[in-house]
Amino acid sequence: MPPNPAPADTATTTGSPKPRTLTRSIGVAGGTLLTLSCVTPASSLFVLVPPLFADLGTGTALAIALAVLLCVGIAFCYSELGTLVPSAGGEYAMVTTVLNRFAGWITFVLSFIVILVVPPIIAIGVADYLAPIVHLDPSVAGAAVMLASTVLGLANLRSNAWLTGVFLAIEIVAVVVVSVLGFAHAGRSPVVLVRPSLDGVSGVGLVAVIAGLAVALFVVQGFSTAVYLAEEMREPHRTVSRTVLWTLGISGLVILVPVVALTLGDPGSLTDVDITALVVGWSGSTLGTVISLCIAAAIVNAVIVMVIQNSRVLYASGRDRAWPDPVNRALSVVGARFGSPWVATLVVGLSEAVLCFVPVDTLSGVTGVAVVALYLAIAITVLAARRPAHRGPRVWRMPGWPVVPVVVVLALAYVLVEQTALDLGITAAVLVVSGAYWFCYLRRRTDRWLITVPGD
Repeated sequence: MPPNPAPADTATTTGSPKPRTLTRSIGVAGGTLLTLSCVTPASSLFVLVPPLFADLGTGTALAIALAVLLCVGIAFCYSELGTLVPSAGGEYAMVTTVLNRFAGWITFVLSFIVILVVPPIIAIGVADYLAPIVHLDPSVAGAAVMLASTVLGLANLRSNAWLTGVFLAIEIVAVVVVSVLGFAHAGRSPVVLVRPSLDGVSGVGLVAVIAGLAVALFVVQGFSTAVYLAEEMREPHRTVSRTVLWTLGISGLVILVPVVALTLGDPGSLTDVDITALVVGWSGSTLGTVISLCIAAAIVNAVIVMVIQNSRVLYASGRDRAWPDPVNRALSVVGARFGSPWVATLVVGLSEAVLCFVPVDTLSGVTGVAVVALYLAIAITVLAARRPAHRGPRVWRMPGWPVVPVVVVLALAYVLVEQTALDLGITAAVLVVSGAYWFCYLRRRTDRWLITVPGD
């Protein structure tokens, strides 16, 4: 492993004050709580899965199972690169360090598409689950959740780890209740899980299931959050890989089991799944209301974690000098009281609150493309991570290299080309604009876009 750049807390001149840095305060348990909260179940089962049912019917569980299987290889890639480059910049820091600055910049843009769009999509969903007690405009409710999550995101990370742990326990209760009720009222044969159809008559082909993998990957993608927290995890060469893999394993079960239960227990055609209505029909209105409130709490939990995660990425981009100097200085400020990047947190949270008023249907497809492209960049990068310059005893190495990343690259490339021309075109247009910024501003400035990788 090559020598790391000077740590961020090293003074640049004798006698000058040391810039405040992120604090290593969490281990595998805290990191897993935070990353699990980004995956299960608010950002997947209760918000993203119902629209997937509308497209794939009984093939939804199959698509998610394939996505989890593919994510095992992706998790290996993240684990190896996350211990090689333990930076809050996540994917872009990995790609820049191993490949080059331009590839890292494009990766940053892809990750930024995801982190800006996903939280508003999740936050807007809270209105549906508060409906049993209060009717709110989805955009207004989503913006309120974003603002509240931004305030909580300013607090100390260790405090947030335990707070989100409490929310996570509530989520698991909701998941268990939905799963038990679904299996107890199962009216479909398990055969429908491998012979997908929308209404028992209209079949869903394998090509459609594979095309749906982009959204299915989006459903389980939160396991990568661990690499964003690498600068705040103790002994990242050990904790990052464990957190990534534990999160994927647990979240895969927590998402897939209730999806199977809903598939078998829903008496309808699955084209318009209403989880609250199903619980009410299975058990009565009181329990349905309780579960709805648990789901609303789960959504808030997921958004809090996303704000924390996303602010670290923006903080890292300022510290790594991606922008003009005044912007870099502001984004890289870390608060003295809570140790959080408060300017970056406010920028991310307020921007995402505004996006709650944008029709997210036009953005969800682009997000799926961006997630697949981001994973593809990581899988390609890990193929170059075994060069002599990146060897070191404190790096976790995946089993099955290079076969695993090659299979992941081929699978993701196929999923990518199966997406709609509109979604691919919008994503490509964003990348073209970003490329123009690179060539006009960043490329010739060798003092810009310098990736910082703090030591253990």
